[in-house]
Amino acid sequence: MNFLITGGAGFIGGNYCHYAVKKYPQHQFVCLDALTYAGNLSTLAPVMDKPNFTFVKGDISDKNDVESVFKQFAFDYVINFAAESHVDNSIANPSLFVKTNVFGTQILMDACLKYNVKRFHQVSTDEVYGQLPIDRPDMMFTEQSPLNPSSPYSASKASADLLALAYHKTYGLDVTISRCSNNFGPYQSPEKLVPLTINNALKDTTIPIYGDGTNVRDWLYVYDHCTAIDTIVINGECGIYNVGGHNERNNLSLVKRVLDLLGKPHSLLKFVADRPAHDIRYAIDCKKLQTQLGWKPQFDFDTALQHTVNWNKQNTDWLNQSMQNIINNRK
Repeated sequence: MNFLITGGAGFIGGNYCHYAVKKYPQHQFVCLDALTYAGNLSTLAPVMDKPNFTFVKGDISDKNDVESVFKQFAFDYVINFAAESHVDNSIANPSLFVKTNVFGTQILMDACLKYNVKRFHQVSTDEVYGQLPIDRPDMMFTEQSPLNPSSPYSASKASADLLALAYHKTYGLDVTISRCSNNFGPYQSPEKLVPLTINNALKDTTIPIYGDGTNVRDWLYVYDHCTAIDTIVINGECGIYNVGGHNERNNLSLVKRVLDLLGKPHSLLKFVADRPAHDIRYAIDCKKLQTQLGWKPQFDFDTALQHTVNWNKQNTDWLNQSMQNIINNRK
C-alpha cells in the first residue's frame, strides 16, 4: 500500500514517519511538506535513506503541488498532519491558518476523490472543543462534545473537521478524524512549551509563563499519538476518535517539573501577560478509541518526560537550527 503523509517534516508528522516506515517495510510512504519554519528536513534524517520512503517538497494549499504528487503515486491512504498550529501566530495572522488548515485540507480531499484514495485521515486537536471548567475534573471532552473554538487556529481546525465530515456525507469519501491532546516528545518545535522550557533552561535564560500558569492541559507522548493514528487509520471506522494521555497538568507544575529534571532553579520562571482567549482547561475522554480499537498509551508521563528532556539535551544542534528557522520567519 502507498501512504501520503503531509506535514511529515514537522513534529508529529515526523515522528509518525519514523514509526510507520520502520513498522511497515512492505508499504511505501511519501512525505509532502512545504518546509515552512515549522518543518525541518533534518527531522526526517532517520528515514530519508529508507527504500520505502520518499520526500517531496510541496504545499497542500497549492493545487498544482498536490495534483503533481497524486499523479506520480497511487495512494491508498492519505494522513494529513500538515497545518499551521501555533496559537500565537494565528492571532497575528489568521488568514495563513485558514489558507493552510482549511483550503489545504479541501484541496487534499478533492485529490483523494479524484484519485480514488481508500481513506483520508485528518489529524485534528482537542482545542476545537473550547475549554472546560477547572473546578470540574469529572468533565472531559467526548467525540459528541460541541465545537466551541476560541482562537483562529482552533477555528480553522474545526472548520477542516466539519469539511471532512461533509465530504464523507456528500461524496462518500472515507474519512477518519483524530482529536488529540497536547503532545510532547522529540523533534518538537522550540516555540512550544516543553522544548522552550528545556532550551531556555539549558541557556539559563528566563522561561515565560502565560498568566498565572494555572491553565491545565492533558499531555500525550508523541509516540503514543502515532500508535493511535496508526490504529485508527488501519482499523477504525469512519468518524471521530479522541486521543488523550490522561495526564492533566497545569503549565506551571509542568515547567517546574522540567526544571527539576534539568537541575535548574525555579527562579528562571517569568510570568507574562496572558494571551487573548487562553482556554483554561482541556481534558480528553478517549474511551471510544480504547474500547472499540483496543488502543492504550505505552509510556507513563514521567518516563516520557525524562526521555524528552534527554533528547533535547542531546540534540541542541537540531533545536538551534529550528529556532533559527523561527527567527528567520519573523523577519
